[in-house]
Amino acid sequence: MNPEDAKLRGLLQESRETPALPPRFREGVWSRIERAERGARRNGESWADVVLAWLLRPRAAFAIAACLLVAGAILGARDGIQVARHEAQAHYLAAVAPNSLR
Repeated sequence: MNPEDAKLRGLLQESRETPALPPRFREGVWSRIERAERGARRNGESWADVVLAWLLRPRAAFAIAACLLVAGAILGARDGIQVARHEAQAHYLAAVAPNSLR
């Protein structure tokens, strides 16, 4: 690399002016985005499209996946308890009952 290139790059960066943003610039941008989204919903999107778009957001998708995981764990544990109880009853019956009842 040529050292003059670094000097030239520094001079070019100093010469560029960055204009100051107007007051409340970000707020204005976000309000325009929200208005555009609301307008898009009114212009032909069905309620199913709106719900699907909401469900596909990362926060909502993570929350749904977490709820499904917890629900699956709870249902699996409940089913496992029922199977264990049934097997325990079968083992008890096999141990106590006479051979003719088995």
